[in-house]
Amino acid sequence: MGAPDSAARDGGDLDGFHIGHLPPGVGDLVSDFASEWEDVSFATRVWERQVEDGHRVDLRVHVLRGEGLGTLAELRDFLAEYHERDRAEWALTEFQHVESSGLISAAEAFWLAAPGVAVDVLVDQDRFTTDTLRAVAEGITAPDSP
Repeated sequence: MGAPDSAARDGGDLDGFHIGHLPPGVGDLVSDFASEWEDVSFATRVWERQVEDGHRVDLRVHVLRGEGLGTLAELRDFLAEYHERDRAEWALTEFQHVESSGLISAAEAFWLAAPGVAVDVLVDQDRFTTDTLRAVAEGITAPDSP
């Protein structure tokens, strides 16, 4: 399925996952992308809004698939390299997503849905709180999840 229209109350389906909650005020310009980096494929949906000098991304959801994503630690290391973050400086805390443990910061939450399959959610921390990020992340489910 493609990107949902802006009237949708949720974020639609993305590569086997349902995005069940969008924060109020999230941009209505929605785009889907497919890419690959370091043998990991990405299905990405981005919500943007128009600002005075162009566009600003409010929310990104990535579904990642790759054999190198076997554990939460491997996922964290992969994302640190992908987003060019200093692993020692990246302030993450654990959170529970359905039956999986995940990690969350002020602007990003991610978890391993199954070995080799992960979800990564990023919000604009100037517009949205960590509680909003957590609500978006907790609203993302696989078809066989509660």
